[in-house]
Amino acid sequence: MSPDNALRSQSESLYTLIKLNHPDSLSLLLTSTLTATTSPDLRSMSALLLRKLVMDECVLSGIGSETKQTLKKGLLEAMLREESRSILKKIGDVVVELAGVELPEGTWGELMPFLYNCVVSGGARLKEAGLVVFGQLAGYIGESMVGELGMMREVLGRCLGSGEGNEVRIAALGAVVNLVECLGSGEERGRFEDLVPGMVGTLTEALNAGMEAMAQEALELLIDLAGTEPRFLRRRIVDVVGAILQIAEAEHLEEGTRHLAIEFVITLAEARERAPGMMRKMPQFVHRLFVILMKMLCDIEDEPDWHGAETEDEDAGETTNYSESLDRLAISLGGNTIVPVASEVLPAYLAAPEWQKRHAAMICLAQIAEGCVKVMTNNLEQVVSMVLNSFHDPHPRVRWAAINVIRKLSMDLGPDLQMQFLSSVLPVLASAMDDYQNPRVQAHAASAVLNFSENCTPEILSPYLDGIVTKLLVLLQNGKQMVQEGALTALASVADSSQEVFQKYYSTVMPYLIAILMNATDKSHRMLRAKAMECISLVGMAVGKEKFKDDARQVMEVLMKLQGSQLEADDPTISYMLKSAQLKPDVTITSADSDVDIDDSDDESIETITLGDKRIGIKTSVLEEKATACNMLCCYADELKEGFFPWVDQVATILVPLLKFYFHEEVRKASVSAMPELLRSSKLAIEKGLAQGRSESYLKQLMDYIVPALVGALHKEPEVGICSNMLDALNECIQEIVDEIKQVITASSSRKKDREERTKAEDFDAEEGELLKEENEEEEELFYQAAVYGLGVCAEYGRSVFRPLVGEALSRLSTVIGHPNARHPDNIMAYDHAVSALGKICQHHRESINAAQIVPLWLNCLPIKGLIRKFLDRPSIFAQNSSSICRGLMRRERPSNRANRSSNDQLIEATSANSPTFCLRVNIVFSTTTAAARSADNSFFVNFSIRWSCSYIIYSYKAVLPS
Repeated sequence: MSPDNALRSQSESLYTLIKLNHPDSLSLLLTSTLTATTSPDLRSMSALLLRKLVMDECVLSGIGSETKQTLKKGLLEAMLREESRSILKKIGDVVVELAGVELPEGTWGELMPFLYNCVVSGGARLKEAGLVVFGQLAGYIGESMVGELGMMREVLGRCLGSGEGNEVRIAALGAVVNLVECLGSGEERGRFEDLVPGMVGTLTEALNAGMEAMAQEALELLIDLAGTEPRFLRRRIVDVVGAILQIAEAEHLEEGTRHLAIEFVITLAEARERAPGMMRKMPQFVHRLFVILMKMLCDIEDEPDWHGAETEDEDAGETTNYSESLDRLAISLGGNTIVPVASEVLPAYLAAPEWQKRHAAMICLAQIAEGCVKVMTNNLEQVVSMVLNSFHDPHPRVRWAAINVIRKLSMDLGPDLQMQFLSSVLPVLASAMDDYQNPRVQAHAASAVLNFSENCTPEILSPYLDGIVTKLLVLLQNGKQMVQEGALTALASVADSSQEVFQKYYSTVMPYLIAILMNATDKSHRMLRAKAMECISLVGMAVGKEKFKDDARQVMEVLMKLQGSQLEADDPTISYMLKSAQLKPDVTITSADSDVDIDDSDDESIETITLGDKRIGIKTSVLEEKATACNMLCCYADELKEGFFPWVDQVATILVPLLKFYFHEEVRKASVSAMPELLRSSKLAIEKGLAQGRSESYLKQLMDYIVPALVGALHKEPEVGICSNMLDALNECIQEIVDEIKQVITASSSRKKDREERTKAEDFDAEEGELLKEENEEEEELFYQAAVYGLGVCAEYGRSVFRPLVGEALSRLSTVIGHPNARHPDNIMAYDHAVSALGKICQHHRESINAAQIVPLWLNCLPIKGLIRKFLDRPSIFAQNSSSICRGLMRRERPSNRANRSSNDQLIEATSANSPTFCLRVNIVFSTTTAAARSADNSFFVNFSIRWSCSYIIYSYKAVLPS
């Protein structure tokens, strides 16, 4: 590559132009270069460019068949001639990409015989290349070569033999793994099971030869096999696991090699769905692996960085791959297998003179808790005693680890832990908060109070509040910011758990919190301000609106001032409320094979994922701050009610776009929850004369802004739980303006009367009559479609409220379906929705109908072609809905909420294809009628909706919502 950027850019532009306009000539030139030049760099670059060219579907489709034939022939010739192992691999990559297109079409018949000859007759270099290509193509050729399995087993077995070089054996191992994974039956895979010893032998021979990089490659292949086809190893499982554990135990090997060996055994343990109980039947290996992991946990130094950490998040060996392996092992095998092993191993570690072993025992208890909940709960006294003794350990790292166990047990074993050992645990946590020589222990103890108190009721927590609150207030005055932050999070949790009981401490606590919010202005204190903001909010919610309202207004004023200040955009105080809710996600996108490593950043909050050929790095701390900000805004709107009105415009502008913020679920959830709160605040402020001169028209404008956004977000929301939240929010929004809806319905009736009066005017003529006729027909058509759709929704979600009206609904639907012009193009959508509604009555109200008569009637109406036409771009949803209804007819039990959701989605998708406006209105009715049907107290609205009123609501929304 030329070092001259301008020249390189010019060459790239020229190459792109040739690729687009002369793909045949370019591919032939690159292919000939593979064999015609002696320059390794040119051959390597030609192979890379050829692969990119072949991967481009548009370019490849433009290459003629003769050129393709020359290309295929040239690639195979290049494989035969190439002496460089690295270049040969790149040529093989081109073959794989091209074969992925040609083999399914049956247009490369020469390839498989060529690969066979390479593996059988070629030298070591060609054997390896042939095996690698064969392995990568196994998914394309595996099923087609079922008749040749015996031959393939024999060839691959020879390549795994000790007579071959390690490179060939590793390539053969990869080919076997890929082939086994793509075979369709256990019987077919079973024909290769006798190759397992050779597969494991390949790994051990590489280690014996000191080729650890190659051994790691073999381990990665075996891990893939353990995850996808663990039963393939069952007959040899004892030998295989024994050999792998020997590698994990070998202290002279690289840590990466030992970790991969552990990963293999953990992966086998986790493969319960494919091989249930296989690892549990070998307790000797579980014990052996447990001991290995415990020894590895001891590989920790008392680093100064741990003691000098500025934040609790800074890690210096507390979390390792091996501690996470214990967690995974416990979850996969369960407490009945793990706890007996832990009970045997841990006492010696707890009694050891080395602090590292005592530390390892605590880390182990914290990690296995989640997977051993039931067994550990039955032995809680023994577990808690073990942990509390370690609170007095002479080494601060062990005391920190003991506190960490309490944190984990509080989450995993609560509320049993809190109910049985509250009087034992809270005092030792309070004592740990006095460890001024070790601020990190203090901070962790405060954080543990947070986790422990979350499962406490106000009644059991009340006797300890004096001591806890006093301790935490003392820590707030500590000079170490990490300790202050821990105290704030603990105080917030204690207030949240104790609720009204916390009122006793409110007047003492709140001034501290507001002082921190106002005075911690240095950049280094911004997270402290953020946590103070969170604590203020939770304390205010705990004590109630009346006690909190004066301070809440002061807090909001402080935040408004902060927003107008010159604080940095990512300041977490702002992010907790107003400005940070607007923070854009910090996203870095690079090529998956780029040399730039996003993870090289010093920021530990950056997480990376690979999607296709892109690597995406996301700064999660920004997302978490954003989510907290949105939650706090929702909380303040809920608490202040009409008092929040001055900020409604600004908050709505921030939160409504976040309904589609797909980087973080919590941001969307909080934004959804805030929508009805903003409407409620506005309505109350207008009613009480506190709306700064705003009138009812403002409420309608706000509704215009919120409801379409909610419905639009609903169509694209990937999470079912958030979809449910959105429907609830829509219902709450509409309930806030039921009176307004009724007024709009009345306005609709008035419009009809006005049109009738216009026919009596002196200047009324035939042309005006045609216009009026079109208006009436348009309104009636929309009414019809919406009405029958609304009946279907009510039938599905109305339950017992709808049951008395089933007969009338059937009568009305029969009229629609049986009308002579029902299937006329102008009426087809109303007909289809009527058929769909009839199906839902059959599905959800079988006990109220004559199924022998009605179900055949429904079946005779299928298919509903109007909806099908609108489903052409989403056929899977249509199929899902149809099968859902049919399954519902065959089952006696009521379909699940998931099935109901799919049925609703089907109709939403159908109507949204060409009419987003109609889709919006349908969802309004859906949310209204669904929630109304759930409320026994709202009988007027339920029956009003069921008896065709939904159509009026839908149509009348033309006056309120934008089309």
